[in-house]
Amino acid sequence: MQINQILEIAKKAGDKILEIYNDSELSKVVDHKADDSPLTLADKASNKIIIKGLESLDTNYPILSEEEAHAPYEERKKWTTFWLVDPLDGTKEFINRNGEFTVNIALIENGKPILGVIYVPVTDVMYWGDATGAFIKRGNSKAEPLKVNNSTGNRIAVRSKSHALPEEEVVLEKYNVTDSISVGSSLKFCMVAEGKADVYYRHGPTMEWDIGAGQAILEAAGGKVFFETSTKPFRYNKENLLNGSFLCLGF
Repeated sequence: MQINQILEIAKKAGDKILEIYNDSELSKVVDHKADDSPLTLADKASNKIIIKGLESLDTNYPILSEEEAHAPYEERKKWTTFWLVDPLDGTKEFINRNGEFTVNIALIENGKPILGVIYVPVTDVMYWGDATGAFIKRGNSKAEPLKVNNSTGNRIAVRSKSHALPEEEVVLEKYNVTDSISVGSSLKFCMVAEGKADVYYRHGPTMEWDIGAGQAILEAAGGKVFFETSTKPFRYNKENLLNGSFLCLGF
C-alpha cells in the first residue's frame, strides 16, 4: 500500500463532496440519524467512495466508518489493524456553508493511529502523516513537511466553532495562551501540526473517527495528544467508541 493511494481516495471523496456542496439543491438535503446528528447526501456519497477505494487495496483491512453499520465489539476486538473513517467531518460546517469540513482517513494498528489523511475539499489542501513524517500539499504544488511551532510563550489556541466551552479557559491559561482562533472539524489538529496554533483542548465527547487521522498527523509533525478518559493509555477500537476530553500540544 502506498500513501498516494490513500491520498487519491480522499481526494476523490472530497471532489464528490464539493460537487454536492456547490449544487444549490443537493446541498440542502439534510436527514438526521438516530442520535439526531445531521446527515447530508455528501456524507453518504463520500462514504461510498472511500469504502470502495479502501476495499480495492491489497491490504484487506476491516473498515470502521461513521456512516457504516459497525461490527459488534466481539468481532472488532480481534482487529489488530483497521481503517478508521469519517467521510465528512464537520457536517454542521457543510450545512452552515463555511467551507471548514474535511475527509478523514486513519489507519489504526494495535490501538494506535499510524497513518492519517485529512483533505479539505473547499481549499484543495491535503494533510497527511505517517512514520516518514507529516506533510501538507496545497493544490498542485509540491508537498511540504509539517512541523509544530514549539512556541515557548504567547501561545495561540485553536478552538471549536461549534463546541467552545468555558472549561477550556482554565487549560488555556495554564499553557500561557494569549490568543485564539476558531475553526471547524479536524482542521484544529492540522492548525497545530502546521504551527498556526499551539494548543487545542477539547472538553467533552468526540468519536474515535473524529480524531484518529488528526492525531496521526499531529504526532508525525512532532506534537502530542493527551487523553483524560482514564488512567490507562488511550487506545482506539474501544467497546464504546465515544471519547472523553483530550489535549493537543504543539510543543
